[in-house]
Amino acid sequence: MKKLFISQPMVDRTDEEIFKERETAIAEARKILGEDIEVIDSYCREECTPLGYLAYSIKKLSEADVAYFGKGWQDYGGCRIEHICAVDYGIKVIMSEFDPHKTTIGKRLDAGLWD
Repeated sequence: MKKLFISQPMVDRTDEEIFKERETAIAEARKILGEDIEVIDSYCREECTPLGYLAYSIKKLSEADVAYFGKGWQDYGGCRIEHICAVDYGIKVIMSEFDPHKTTIGKRLDAGLWD
């Protein structure tokens, strides 16, 4: 069983929106990996500074075998830093569908499993 970390934009989103997107991410990850997963609870319930939230999420990311990056991740600094950490430290990456029309990055990233 693989441990899954979910990186997703959270700024200006309700808890309901965040948790709905997480359910989609979990279903997609199970389908791609073809096995059951343990989801790492990376939702911080404490009041923190923006950097404090990022530190918390990177700590949780360090426990993961696989990281799922939700739609729009490339437009948020915290998600981009989490992606760099995952890639540089050997955590497999799954990316949701990538919308090149809603991103600040100029190149196309393919959806799917990075190994």
